[in-house]
Amino acid sequence: MLSPGMCSGLSIQCNERDRHLLLNFKHAASDPYAILSSWSDEQDCCQWEGIQCDNTTGRVIMLNLPCSPQPSATDCDEEDERQCLTGDLHLSLLQLEFLNYLDLRNHDFHAIIQNDRVDISNSTNLSVFECQNSSNLRYLDLSDNEHLHFDSLDWLSRVPSLKYVDLSGISLGGRVDWPQLATLVPFLSELYFDSCQLSNISPSLGYVNFTSLEVLGLAHNDFSSEFPDWLGQLEHLQFLDISENSFSGPIPDWLGQLEHLQVLDVGENSFSGPIPDCLGQLERLQFLDVSANSFSGPIPSTLGDISSLIRLDVGSNYLNESLPETIGQLFNLEELHFDDNHLTGYVSEKNFANLSNLHYLSMGSPGLIFDFDPVWVPPFQLKKIYFYHMVASKLPAWIYAQTSLSELVITNSTVLFEPQDKFWDFVARVPYIQLQYNTIHGEMSNVLLNSTIINLSRNKIKGNLPLLSPNVAMFNVSHNCFQGPISPLLCQKMNGKSQLKYVDMSINLLSGGLTNCWMHWKSLVFVRLDGNNLTGKIPPSIGLLSDLVVLHLNKNNLFGEIPLSLVNCGKLQILDVGENKLSGFLMNWMAQNAKILRLRSNQLSGNIPPQICQLASLRILDFADNKISGSLPICLKNLTAMTFPNSSNNRVYGVCVKTPGLLSYITDNVMVHIKGQGLSYENNLKFLHAIDLSSNNISGSVPSEIFSLNGLESLNLSHNQLEGNIPNEISNLNNLESLDLSSNQLSDPIRNPTSKV
Repeated sequence: MLSPGMCSGLSIQCNERDRHLLLNFKHAASDPYAILSSWSDEQDCCQWEGIQCDNTTGRVIMLNLPCSPQPSATDCDEEDERQCLTGDLHLSLLQLEFLNYLDLRNHDFHAIIQNDRVDISNSTNLSVFECQNSSNLRYLDLSDNEHLHFDSLDWLSRVPSLKYVDLSGISLGGRVDWPQLATLVPFLSELYFDSCQLSNISPSLGYVNFTSLEVLGLAHNDFSSEFPDWLGQLEHLQFLDISENSFSGPIPDWLGQLEHLQVLDVGENSFSGPIPDCLGQLERLQFLDVSANSFSGPIPSTLGDISSLIRLDVGSNYLNESLPETIGQLFNLEELHFDDNHLTGYVSEKNFANLSNLHYLSMGSPGLIFDFDPVWVPPFQLKKIYFYHMVASKLPAWIYAQTSLSELVITNSTVLFEPQDKFWDFVARVPYIQLQYNTIHGEMSNVLLNSTIINLSRNKIKGNLPLLSPNVAMFNVSHNCFQGPISPLLCQKMNGKSQLKYVDMSINLLSGGLTNCWMHWKSLVFVRLDGNNLTGKIPPSIGLLSDLVVLHLNKNNLFGEIPLSLVNCGKLQILDVGENKLSGFLMNWMAQNAKILRLRSNQLSGNIPPQICQLASLRILDFADNKISGSLPICLKNLTAMTFPNSSNNRVYGVCVKTPGLLSYITDNVMVHIKGQGLSYENNLKFLHAIDLSSNNISGSVPSEIFSLNGLESLNLSHNQLEGNIPNEISNLNNLESLDLSSNQLSDPIRNPTSKV
């Protein structure tokens, strides 16, 4: 017998076998960021990062180690660098007898190691333990290990006790017979295979017997069959997501027999025929998405029987009847989406009279006419309104009664936003505003915009620019007809520190100078003023924008020299001042983080400065159509970013606007001249590597060192005074798609007949 005093000094220690199994996993993995630094003999393994042991036995019961992005110098969580484990994933973890929870999602494992014998030679006991698999593992999440490779799921037979499996984001292709999990893991209740590039599915699979399955996620794959009949056997199913595939044919009537179904998402497929009446039998349904298919006919009146429905989405289909009033019988409806259809007729307050719980409304079709009673008071308070292709004489009056709005989106609509003062006063209370591809009349110079995110692009707005409050973080009025100077906006006196990070006033009729008031906007990260009639010099105060990442001033009438103060913009990645009248020598400073330098079609002179060779991140260099002289620097070989084709950094050309409750990631686009054409690149910009020094006065020979940049897709040195031979090293440019050396004084042809150029 032990007294309580004797027990107080005892502590549970990690099981020796469990410790060595965990170390096997650690030794197989690669840990460049020292995530597993605590996994050492200096600590008991129950104290290791991500490990939880049973308080009584000391056996490992949980390994919870998802990869979490680390904070970065950028302003957007989406750009945070992942500091994760990589290498091999050792399945010794499955031999932890009492492990019930395993989460290794979002890492970068490459292969699975399956050893039946586990090396624990450092143990004071046996040097080798025979394989003894876990009989307790219930939860397994390996999702978003994008490079993980395996050809079979047989290894899951070691843990038949699994109830939750998530392998989403792993590229399995057609290699893996995923339905075999029905026999390998007979007690499975939740299964996620989203974004796995799966294509092997059949409408009828006799051996599929997921008797316990409650959740099935197969979204964003390559399935192309009809609606699989075997899904009808899943009598306990509560959640089914097969969206973003290529399923076709009708929705079968037996779907209504899945009486426990709460979430059904078949959006973005190729289903056709009518929306079946059987959906009205799904009394527990809370979420329904049948958008982006090819359904036809009316919305069935039986949908009015879905008494628990929380969300309905029939957007982007081909319905050709008016909206039935029976939707108003869905008393618990919280989200309603029926935008972008071929609906015709009228939509009025009769369709919404009983929807007191509605908080998200998305609707509109080119043939649907809004006809609301101007004195109608809705029973709901919406948080988000999305109107597409709205046809109405003016904005429905009931919108102004929505005092809880966080987002208002109206696009491609034929409607008057009047009375103007009432509308803009209402807009000022909504944090997120997107009005695009409409026609907005009236003068805005006296309008004070207060929303955090404002997108008024492509509305044919005329007159002078509006004013901004300090709360505005994003302001986009591109592709309108604004005119007059920008100084009233930029030089206005503000009550408080500006939060503005993104401003795009490109493609308008703005005139006058750039003003010297940029000191009021030090928070700016992204500035586009291209495609206007701006004149004068680039003011030195732009150099005060220390956080600036993107600056477009191209296609204006700017003159003078590029100010030296831009050297203070240490984060600048994209500088585009092309198609102006800028003069003087090429700047002898360069933004060290520059990825794109576009100075073409100006009157710049002098030699190419050697400082440009220090820009290891540079991917596009365009100094074409200037008065540049001298020779090509040999040190251009130091532009090392151009030596790696197909850059994998998919966010190098964008910025993030992050405010409390709102996050917007905006990609940039740049005009690049290739093969004699100027094209705007956006999504593919990250893969492009190009040098254009054409139409200058560059002389001397073509240095062979420039051909070490084997990531180049385009090289244009035409219309210069280059002479001598074309080096044989040109054959190194295996990724080259466009080469122009014309209109020089080069004497010999390419002498390597095996060149791939």
